[in-house]
Amino acid sequence: MTTANGSRGHGHDSHDHGHGHDHELDHEHGHGELGVAGRFWHRVKHLLTPHSHDSADKVDTALETSREGLRALWISLALLGTTAVAQAAVVVFTGSVALLGDTLHNVTDALTAVPLGIAFLLGRRTATRSYTYGYGRAEDLAGIAIVATILASAALAGWQAIDRLIHPAPVNHLLAVAAAGVLGFIGNEWVAQYRIRVGHKIGSAALVADGLHARTDGFTSLAVVLGAAGVAIGWHWADPIVGLLITLAILVVLKDAARQVYRRLMDAVDPAIVDQIEQTLQDTAGVRSAPSVRVRWIGHQLRAECIVVVDPQLTVVDAHDVAVRAEHALLHDVGRLTSAIIHTDPDPEGTRDHHGILAHHAAER
Repeated sequence: MTTANGSRGHGHDSHDHGHGHDHELDHEHGHGELGVAGRFWHRVKHLLTPHSHDSADKVDTALETSREGLRALWISLALLGTTAVAQAAVVVFTGSVALLGDTLHNVTDALTAVPLGIAFLLGRRTATRSYTYGYGRAEDLAGIAIVATILASAALAGWQAIDRLIHPAPVNHLLAVAAAGVLGFIGNEWVAQYRIRVGHKIGSAALVADGLHARTDGFTSLAVVLGAAGVAIGWHWADPIVGLLITLAILVVLKDAARQVYRRLMDAVDPAIVDQIEQTLQDTAGVRSAPSVRVRWIGHQLRAECIVVVDPQLTVVDAHDVAVRAEHALLHDVGRLTSAIIHTDPDPEGTRDHHGILAHHAAER
C-alpha cells in the first residue's frame, strides 16, 4: 500500500513473539501493561536476542499454532469419544434419558473436533490471488458448524426428555448411571480446561467456544447423578426433568458460543486492543497522532490497518522509516498481531486539505 506522502505501508505476516495473548478472550494486554521500565527492558532484550521477521519464521509459527490446535482437538476427541462410548453402553441397559442426553451432548462435543480440525488444516494454506488474506476465516465457518451441532444436541436431548415425561419408563442400575455421570464430568472438565487453555494461547475463539461447551457438558453430567439419586428415593420423574435441565444448560452454552462466533464474523475486537495499538503508535518516534485504527481477527491472528500523522517536512524515506518503526513496535506489543499496514499522512498545513480529491467518494458512501 502506498501512503499519501509516497512511503510504502507494511503488512508483514510476522511470527508471534510470545509477548501477549488473545485480548478478546482473556483481556491480557501484553507489553502495554509493563510500563515504561518494563518496555525499556523488553527493547534491550529484543536487541540482544536473535530474532527474525523472515517469511520462513512466519510460516513456521502459523504452522505451530495450527499444530497446537489440532493436537488439542485430537486428544480431546479421543477422551470424549471414549467417555461417550462408555456412557452409551450404560444407557443401553439402564434406560436413563438423562444419561442419554448427556451422552448425546458428549458425542456432539467430540464431533465438533472435525470441523475445527478441517479449519486448522485449511488455515495452513498460503494466501492466493483469490484468497489474498489466506484461509484463516475457515475457523469462523467451523464456529458456525459448532453452534449448529450444539443446537441439534439440545433439540434431541429435549425431545427425548419430553417423550419420557409423556411415556414414563423405569430406570435400572442407578449406581451405574451415577458412575457414568461422574465419568462424564471428569472427562469433560479435563477437556474444557485443555481446550480453553490452548484456545487462549493460539487466539482461537472457536476452540475456546468448544472448551466452554465441554465445561457445561461436565456440569450436565453431574446433573445425571442428581437424577439417579431422585429416582432412587422414588421420584421417577427426576430422570426426564434432569434431561430437560440438561437441555436448558445446552441452550445457555449455545448462546455464549453463538455470541463469540457472531462477534468474530462481524470483525468485533476487544476495545482494549484498539487502545493498546493507539498507545503504541503514539509512543513511536515521529508519530504525531494516530487518528484511525482498524483491526480484525482472521482465524486466530490479528491484522491491523492504521493511519498515523507525521511531520509534513519529512522525506519519503523518513516517513517510510516512521511507518516501519510503528509496525515493528506493534508486532512486539500486541499479542497475536501478525500484520500491520501503516499509512502515513502529513500533518495539515494551514487550510490545505491533503485528501480533498477523495471528498466526493466519502460523500457517496
